[in-house]
Amino acid sequence: IPSLDLSLSPDEFPALNPWDVVLCVSGTLISCENAVVVATIFYTPTLRAPTFLLIGSLATADLLAGLGLILHFLFRYCVPSDSVQLATVGLLVTSFSASVCSLLAITVDRYLSLRNALTYCSEHTVTRTRLMLLLTWAGSALLGLLPAMGWNCLQGASACSVVWPLARAHLALLSGAFLVAFALMLQLYARICRVVCRHAHQIALQHHFLPPSSSSHYVTTRRGVSTLALILGVFTSCWLPFAIYSLLGDASYPPLYTYATLLPATYNSLLNPLIYAFRNQEIQKVLLAACCGCFSNRLPCHNHPPSDV
Repeated sequence: IPSLDLSLSPDEFPALNPWDVVLCVSGTLISCENAVVVATIFYTPTLRAPTFLLIGSLATADLLAGLGLILHFLFRYCVPSDSVQLATVGLLVTSFSASVCSLLAITVDRYLSLRNALTYCSEHTVTRTRLMLLLTWAGSALLGLLPAMGWNCLQGASACSVVWPLARAHLALLSGAFLVAFALMLQLYARICRVVCRHAHQIALQHHFLPPSSSSHYVTTRRGVSTLALILGVFTSCWLPFAIYSLLGDASYPPLYTYATLLPATYNSLLNPLIYAFRNQEIQKVLLAACCGCFSNRLPCHNHPPSDV
């Protein structure tokens, strides 16, 4: 995130801030982790199901967020200027917005895969997934372009938010959108839990009449829902403090408060690969084969249930 020190002119070189160093290190770790996920999905033809497309979108967004944190550090201390600040903040707004929207899209995908289990693996599902990705990235790019299009506080410090050079109204819009996405995710997750509980009850009643594969399907479903709950829990604890602080604070607040709430928010992009990618059996197989020097595009294609996130 761009400079929080409004006392510096764009042509001055600020003193090294330890918080910026921590953000840069975090960005490096985020970039490395998510680059592995993006490369794994991109170079593995068997990972083309809608679920993996959404996971790839999330990893791409987090990868760009990590690169944005690195570029912010380099440009802030090497090439300080208004145009560079607007470019880096635009990249960060775009990437973090796409990350949040991708998580929402994954939640929608989980719900629809359970509600429409028989028709999930269809061309309609693929089309819907691509449409969600298109809307996600188009909307995120638009939000990221707003500062460069004039919605910033470069000409008036009184309009600044807790993150310079974002205008307070712009950051309030982003925080409000986050809260809306968060509310939708909670509602969808509650519906997912009801569907899973209903399925589990039906299996309990008809256990002697179902083949073993049906029971294993819903065991996998429950595991996928548990993974989704973990994702939502981490997402909430990472982003909610910063979203609330962004709505309540302004440029007069100490930068320490901004860094203290922003740093956990960036950790969501650091934890996402550990939660949704490296715990996935298909991705684990590809990574294990790559580590053993046996990576091949001819890996067997297993028809895993769509709920196995």
